[in-house]
Amino acid sequence: MTTEAVRTAHVLIEGRVQGVGYRLWTQRTAAELKLAGWVRNRRDGSVEAVFEGPDPDIRSMIAACRQGPLSARVKSVTVGPADAEAFVGFEVRETV
Repeated sequence: MTTEAVRTAHVLIEGRVQGVGYRLWTQRTAAELKLAGWVRNRRDGSVEAVFEGPDPDIRSMIAACRQGPLSARVKSVTVGPADAEAFVGFEVRETV
């Protein structure tokens, strides 16, 4: 049996990504991929997320973030490492 390495990624999405259902879309998409972590709006107009799960699923989620929900207009997606936190599920957090 092969086990895939778990990866944790910090993602910052910029563009027209607030007021278009981006956080709920992210939560649903992450749940479909069985990823853990969180998503939140930032006061600068961006959306920030942390995803934790198998690397192929993280890559799929990041690719999906480049499109987002239908009403979104994603300008950029910046991906960096994040500390593993042993998340349980995927949550929408308060704006920071």
